[in-house]
Amino acid sequence: MDWMETLVVVVHVVIAVALVGLVLIQQGKGADAGAAFGGGASQTVFGSQGSGSFLTRVTTLLAVVFFVTSFSLAVFAKQRAEVAGEAGIPTVKESRLTPAADAAAESEFEGGESDLPELE
Repeated sequence: MDWMETLVVVVHVVIAVALVGLVLIQQGKGADAGAAFGGGASQTVFGSQGSGSFLTRVTTLLAVVFFVTSFSLAVFAKQRAEVAGEAGIPTVKESRLTPAADAAAESEFEGGESDLPELE
């Protein structure tokens, strides 16, 4: 299963870079040729633009793949956390010390003696 996670991470990073590039290549709706002659009529200078250009469709497809890889990575992380919990490895939520042991450890550091030499 480890090679699958590596493959998903590589695809995720490649898709992220491709998405950034595609978004930067595309021009906004206000950047049409008519925008230079007066802002409001810029969308009607060359007529309406159909359902979307090739770049828009590719960007949409890459965004869907990016979300799928993000979800897959979240599932992998959850599985890894469950395996670690079953093996007895403490996670972020768990603590090795009980609250009484935590209080004893704090009082030892605050007023107790330590093995470290004091700095002058």
